[in-house]
Amino acid sequence: MRRLLQLALDRLEPASTLAPATVLPAHPPEAGPAPKSTMSVRPAGSAESPGKYRHPRADREALLVGTVVGYQLKRARRRTIGFSIRDDGLVVTAPGWVPEGQIQSALHDKADWIVRKLGESQLRAERAERQRIVWQDGAQVPYLGGLLTVRIDAVKCLSAGAAALDPQDGTMVLRIGLTGDASPERVRDLVQTFLQSQAECVFEARLRHFAPQVGVQWRRLALSDAATRWGSANSNGSIRLHWRLIQLAPALLDYVVVHELAHLKHMDHSPRFWALVRSVVPDCVALRRQLQAQTLAPWS
Repeated sequence: MRRLLQLALDRLEPASTLAPATVLPAHPPEAGPAPKSTMSVRPAGSAESPGKYRHPRADREALLVGTVVGYQLKRARRRTIGFSIRDDGLVVTAPGWVPEGQIQSALHDKADWIVRKLGESQLRAERAERQRIVWQDGAQVPYLGGLLTVRIDAVKCLSAGAAALDPQDGTMVLRIGLTGDASPERVRDLVQTFLQSQAECVFEARLRHFAPQVGVQWRRLALSDAATRWGSANSNGSIRLHWRLIQLAPALLDYVVVHELAHLKHMDHSPRFWALVRSVVPDCVALRRQLQAQTLAPWS
């Protein structure tokens, strides 16, 4: 059976952070009354004060280190309690047989981590919103770690809707063939089309460069628009990379490329996997941290 490995996306909208799973017994307890808990859970939207952090689909609330957190509870066929923090808040996933009192206990065990990560997620979301791009002439878009200035130019471009890089005085200018009254959506879509075409070329070049160093062969590249990952690798040799990697510094892009190529040899995150990544990218730990700290403006 083919296995899919992914590099978790920590700083791309919506950002996602996973806590270490809370380990439960290997099997559900024998049938009987659920244990009572001294900790209470109240439905979201109760008469008490709203949570400081609230998931838009919150159906539970918990008081964690003095902070009311509204979270979404999901039941699933799994053996652990998991916590996932994204820009929209906290999601708790638990086996169907686990009583809510035990879920509350797990929440309190990881309360410091949860509140800290929710605060970091909120700050990232606010920072990303401040970076929101206004899609008009003169808009500046991140490109390979620098800035690309968008110029609407219906005269110099050969055809309507065409886009071309035009280096000027050491800066990068993207000229697109539109009239001055073009809608922001049209400008955004043309910029995205250009960036995706550049991404495909650059990513293929980096895969060809690093594959021999990793000692693997890749078969197919596909661009991704996934919400929660930078890239993924399949044991059949397929690589998927998020097209917005083209906006990051080349060193970060190269780290992701090597990470996914290494998965073609080790379909896990074992010490052997990390040793392989480190042999090609010696500063992979620092680059991983930089990648996790990335904030990209909303693409809308």
